[in-house]
Amino acid sequence: MSDGEKSPGSVPAKVSFFIEIFTASMAAILLEIAYTRIFSFKVFYYFTYLIIGLGLLGIGTGGVAVAISGRIRRIDPAKLVPALSSIGALSIFAGYFLIGPTQINATLLTKDFNEVLKLIFVSLVLMVPFLSVGLIISTILGSARADLVGKLYGTDLIGAALGCVLVIPLLQWLDPPGTVMLSGFIMAAGGLRLGRRSKPILAAAAVATVLLGAFVVTAKQLPDPVVDRNKSLEDYKANGLHRFSKWNPVFRVDVVDHPFFPGEVFLLMHDGQPGSGLRRFDGSFKRFDYLATDSRSMPFQVVPKEPRVLIIGAAGGHEVVASLFFGASHVTGVELNPVTYSLLTDVYADLSGRLAENPKVTLLNGDGRWFLKQTDQKWDLIWFVAPDSYAAMNASTSGAFVLSESYLYTVEMLREGLKHLTDEGAICTQFGELDYHGKPNRTTRYLATAREAYRDLGIPNFEKHVSVGGAAGFPPYAESVVILGRSELTPERLRPLHVQTKRVKGGTTHYSPDRPPNNSPVNQVITMPEGELASWFGSHKYLVDPVRDNSPFFWHFVRYRDALGSTMNLGGGIVDFEDTIGEKITLIFLGVAVLLAGVFLLLPFFMIRKIWSEMPHKGNALVYFSALGLGFMFLEVAFIQKLTLFLGYPTYSLSVTLFAILVFSGLGSLLSGRFASKRNKALLVLFGVLVTLVAIYQFALPGIIDAFVGSSLALRVGLTVLLLAPVSFCLGSFMPMGLTAVSSLSKHSREYVAWAWAVNGFFSVIASILSTILGMVIGFRLLLLLSLVVYAVGVMALLRIPSSAKAAEA
Repeated sequence: MSDGEKSPGSVPAKVSFFIEIFTASMAAILLEIAYTRIFSFKVFYYFTYLIIGLGLLGIGTGGVAVAISGRIRRIDPAKLVPALSSIGALSIFAGYFLIGPTQINATLLTKDFNEVLKLIFVSLVLMVPFLSVGLIISTILGSARADLVGKLYGTDLIGAALGCVLVIPLLQWLDPPGTVMLSGFIMAAGGLRLGRRSKPILAAAAVATVLLGAFVVTAKQLPDPVVDRNKSLEDYKANGLHRFSKWNPVFRVDVVDHPFFPGEVFLLMHDGQPGSGLRRFDGSFKRFDYLATDSRSMPFQVVPKEPRVLIIGAAGGHEVVASLFFGASHVTGVELNPVTYSLLTDVYADLSGRLAENPKVTLLNGDGRWFLKQTDQKWDLIWFVAPDSYAAMNASTSGAFVLSESYLYTVEMLREGLKHLTDEGAICTQFGELDYHGKPNRTTRYLATAREAYRDLGIPNFEKHVSVGGAAGFPPYAESVVILGRSELTPERLRPLHVQTKRVKGGTTHYSPDRPPNNSPVNQVITMPEGELASWFGSHKYLVDPVRDNSPFFWHFVRYRDALGSTMNLGGGIVDFEDTIGEKITLIFLGVAVLLAGVFLLLPFFMIRKIWSEMPHKGNALVYFSALGLGFMFLEVAFIQKLTLFLGYPTYSLSVTLFAILVFSGLGSLLSGRFASKRNKALLVLFGVLVTLVAIYQFALPGIIDAFVGSSLALRVGLTVLLLAPVSFCLGSFMPMGLTAVSSLSKHSREYVAWAWAVNGFFSVIASILSTILGMVIGFRLLLLLSLVVYAVGVMALLRIPSSAKAAEA
């Protein structure tokens, strides 16, 4: 506390803040996760980490403001807290109506400064409610009696953890916009009890509660967020072609009429962009005669007659019908999104010919990896029909997948698929290529990944197991059809394929074992001697090396050092959004994070620069708290990414991981006081435990995921919590040990703690973006190891700080 500053008014003994801190924390976590879904729809999935960073920024800023502002601390907490609850709730309400209609065009962020300004505006609006939460929590903890601080902190964690538990069903029942309103309702309601002490505050709390409650009840009527203009949903809405929409924690699904075949063909939009197709089917194949010359016919030429087919990404059932058209004896379709699944089983069941009731068809709702791990069945054809996009050719039109992980295109997934093929079976995957002859990046990388999978399984002569064909796609894309045989594709098996390829519109053969290869990247990655591949990958203009679960960014083709160059255009002004755009966007995110974190977390200390100059051991404290900010987020993001595969989708992984980390790091924080008398020894022991745990995760976690990924979701969630409990407990002890250390070094203990908190927050916000970039560059295994290096540097810095003020003076 600075000289001459009045002490804050004491809080009456009867006043407790358990309800207020509980509701504020629950509201914050619901708001954060709901907006990760909204921004996945509004822009793209990789905005998730920006949302996390903004949440950290807002809460951290609130803590800093309370610590350095005597004016805030002099306000009666019993009046300030309910007032902040009302302000936060109303900012949530207003924020949705400001953020929703503001169109952010992600691909223009690299060349239009107005888009950057819109991103900053939206970020600031989104930060306001988190700022209110930070002010509430800091005010409550700062004014509480010493014997209540631990209980209040525990209540804070319970509120946030309960929010993590409830958010998935709430996203399903209320939709993400409704969940945003519910978070505001909870925060407003939290201010009613103490609001009775002041009529104006009570009136504000009551108005906010009623207003937000009304919007929760009518959540389904809330206006949709406006999506990125590169997503085509807005165009279909404007032309009156929109028919159906439903949110889901996986992705939102909209059904629109095909503009050229209304009533006959429907497009399923996944998070606002084309994801799959649904065609009218009455049991007769007359409407599907076009399939005879369609690229979908190609894989059926190399598999046994009347094949058993598995479709990963059944979506609107188009490929299910195609399989029946080509004589499949049975078709199993696996679809991740329950909404998409329900279209075939309920909403559009009649229109789609009740495929789910066809005796030759089995439709399942689940993840493709999960399904393969829990069955011992084998199929003649496993068909990956662009399972995370209807036409993979659509993926690059938005740049959406560049920064998104996909565990369906990894070495491990292909290994699993090959194990479930019959001897004469094949895997087929189709891609759209914008410039196949210039940079067939998708096809090349998939084949490099497949070659690695064959090598892992000990299957020799990869070049004899592969066929790559081409066909006319949706302009300006050309279609690439990759066929991988479990056994060698002999000339006899390939002969029908060559005949059929000539019948397909735009059909061509890019590679076939019975024809001489050329020097294209596709042919080189198939036929090049094993010893030359690594060098070729390193010198190739694009990243087309094999993709593994450790860094499953299949669509990340451009090195970050190359992303600083200009966007590459093709002839005719066509922009390839997979070429540098996604990478540039992450760098813009990083810049925005640094700017906002610096302004709101560090710049305020300029106001108390005289006090700051008197704080001892700032250098070591800076290193320690910045290391905690970086290291903690590196670990958190690495776990979220690694557990996405295990739990099935990012939203599940985010909520479960945050739940486990909140609960057990909170327990670690609460018990850390027992180590205070032997700080240095405890610090070294904790770091040793952390190293041991991360080493165990490095070696054991992949095996655990592999062994249990086919288990029920409930079991996987429980196992995730158990896995994260010990490391979270350990991580939770480092921060309070450091805060205790610096608080004893100076008479300005409150300001020192606030500065330490701000430094930690600054680097946490940066790390929320930086960890994604590093995961793409070095992989998540090395990111975990890097977190240990960062923690080691921090521990060494804290060991140099005296353990008491007396030692400091000495």
